[in-house]
Amino acid sequence: MSIRAVVAVFILAGLCLSPADQIRLKESGTLSGKILTEKADRVFIDVGYTVLDVPRKSILEITKGDAPKASKNKAKAVKKGIYYTGGGRREDGSVRELVTELGASVVQVKSPGGIGSGFFINQDGDLITNFHVIEGESRITVEVYHMRDGRLERKSYPDVKIVALNKFADLALLRIEKAAREKFESVPLGDVKELKVGERVFAIGSPLGLERTVTQGIISTKTRLMTGSLYLQTTAQINPGNSGGPLFNLRGEVVGVTNMKITSGEGLGFAIPVEKVKYFLDYSDAFAYDNDNPSNGYRYLAPPSRGKAVKNAEAKRKKSAKPSAK
Repeated sequence: MSIRAVVAVFILAGLCLSPADQIRLKESGTLSGKILTEKADRVFIDVGYTVLDVPRKSILEITKGDAPKASKNKAKAVKKGIYYTGGGRREDGSVRELVTELGASVVQVKSPGGIGSGFFINQDGDLITNFHVIEGESRITVEVYHMRDGRLERKSYPDVKIVALNKFADLALLRIEKAAREKFESVPLGDVKELKVGERVFAIGSPLGLERTVTQGIISTKTRLMTGSLYLQTTAQINPGNSGGPLFNLRGEVVGVTNMKITSGEGLGFAIPVEKVKYFLDYSDAFAYDNDNPSNGYRYLAPPSRGKAVKNAEAKRKKSAKPSAK
């Protein structure tokens, strides 16, 4: 049975179940039910009377029923793979209000090599940070600040898995393991195309280990060329420890990932545009981390030195030219 026919049957069935998740199809139809499993090439959804196997190529977008709940002042969140978009406020809010709303989604990332920041992209424990925050590390701990009874409570999660790495984009995808019963506060990803030069933004992170630090400023430029890549430049103060943390617009959407500053000046901070983050997440399988593969996640091994190679070749040539003993 084709996807179009299945949609028709589902509609005729009277939509007797209470829909939670929705799959919008390219064939102008929508399936409502409970998504059971999502794979790289297909999605399995329980529509009440049966479980459907929907090819990814037939899906236009997925809206999860467990997406971050939107108030009247918030746009509807749309699920794109493992992250959400479009879940920010319809109107700009104040930094004070937004910090209260978004604070629990920002985390501190710790390793033996140092401290950085990060943020959750869904409720299941997937989070973004910088590659350089965890480079060369395998023992990673995430400090989460849960909102309980109107107060933030710190909880440490030591079982953190490296899911994907992209050294050249300075991005890393982590996942908190053994936290099936936990639901984490997440934030939606915004759109750099809608961002304007001069627009107010703010960052939350752990500069110099001072967790829950908020700094605000404006977007100085959207296309600053640094080290061969384009970055958002901002006057929001960025310091060591902010790396991997979110740069928010006043709608409460992530527009960048803070990762560096010019130390010889003030108000010269930089963030990776959120479009690069989306690309990294959309193709995270290509950057998948595997402990058994030393070149995974685009972490290439250094090539042998030319001098050593020439020396070895010369030694082999001399050995082959030496006359055999009689």
